[in-house]
Amino acid sequence: MKTYELQDVKEGNLLREQFPYTAVPNIVFDGKRVPLNLPKEYWITCTTFRDGQQARPPYTVKQTVDLYDLIHRLGGPTGVVRQCEFFLYSRKDKEAVNKCLEKGYKYPEVTGWIRAVKSDFQIAKEMGLKETGVLTSSSDYHIFLKLKRSRQEALDGYVGIVEEALSNDMRVRCHLEDVTRADFYGFVIPFVQKLWEISEQSSLDVPIKIRLCDTMGYGLPYPEVALPRSIPKLIDGIINDGGFPSERLEWHGHNDFHKVLANAACAWLYGCCAANGTLLGFGERTGNPPIEGLIIEYMGLKGEDCGIDTTAITEIGNYFRTEIGASIPDNYPFIGRDFNVTRAGIHADGVVKSQEIYNIFDTDKILNRPLGTAVTDKSGLAGIALWVDLQFDLTGENKISKKDPGVAKIAKWVEEQYDHKRTTAISPEEMLEQAKEHLPQYFK
Repeated sequence: MKTYELQDVKEGNLLREQFPYTAVPNIVFDGKRVPLNLPKEYWITCTTFRDGQQARPPYTVKQTVDLYDLIHRLGGPTGVVRQCEFFLYSRKDKEAVNKCLEKGYKYPEVTGWIRAVKSDFQIAKEMGLKETGVLTSSSDYHIFLKLKRSRQEALDGYVGIVEEALSNDMRVRCHLEDVTRADFYGFVIPFVQKLWEISEQSSLDVPIKIRLCDTMGYGLPYPEVALPRSIPKLIDGIINDGGFPSERLEWHGHNDFHKVLANAACAWLYGCCAANGTLLGFGERTGNPPIEGLIIEYMGLKGEDCGIDTTAITEIGNYFRTEIGASIPDNYPFIGRDFNVTRAGIHADGVVKSQEIYNIFDTDKILNRPLGTAVTDKSGLAGIALWVDLQFDLTGENKISKKDPGVAKIAKWVEEQYDHKRTTAISPEEMLEQAKEHLPQYFK
């Protein structure tokens, strides 16, 4: 393997050809590809209790423990959700960690997140943790503009922190902050090679891991995009030039450019074993990959459920709504109140014939969320008929026809509502009143 020397430049390279700042970032293609490299095993890690708390009010201890239980159920016994990372600083943080540790779950493993300060490792050690993450910023934006250091000074400081972790017999997860704006072969690979050298000297089985942090969401999944924004090339380079195997790599993304889930899946496809996410995607600024989305993506790639309890997704959504009071958009995938609710009459007409036409999968079986419908001015006769079928659980030959006179009378009433400038959907209570009047046979 070729050795890459640190390029200790006098001024930071801000890659202005890709990041002009006064304009939208440029997507630059270099015409080069790297091969797909989906690992045999890959998994999800959770930062709900770290990054996930940087964009919303902090969770109470009870909420943390309840959500940890649900994540355990969701990931199943094989550890599809393998780890959860926690803050370790406040009394509340420590109490939550201790209560989660008391559960005794093998998965997800409780891990920490600390500052790049040697004394902080003692905190993680006292908590009984075997692994912690530590910030090792990798771009010149951070090294020169925030830390006010040279590349050599930054590398030396990070190495000292890593060695301190290993001296405490603790696995360390180096978070390469802002890696999608970093000088990949001028800083990242020399740093990663140094980490591998240190790792080889350690007595721990897995002393050092690498988390690739797309801190600003600049990462791109397109095969021929140039470094440092190319997720395929970043991961391929860390493996083949940096020396770190797939099972020690983790992807951590943000959603600033609406690509967070696609980018995480891309990381898996090109050799990164772990994709880091949060429940409902809550995270700093635009958020992180939503774990419920990663779960469905994982199942699609694997072609099996691997012990995953997908019904926990619905319970997680309900918990956020009722216990935490979080605002969840009604159309939010898998969890929103209306994610599988049809309003359009033409869609309802298809659903009456077969739910598969307009339902993404058997949401009743997989998510414990039966297909729904809402009646509006766009529903028409087919939408009314579908509402009746779902309300009274009518199947097969028992389904009501959209030509039924009672359906026509309800549809006429609905039309009159909107002729009088109504703007809201017809409520279930209103629909039941109309059904009692025009379809009395279903109330005997």
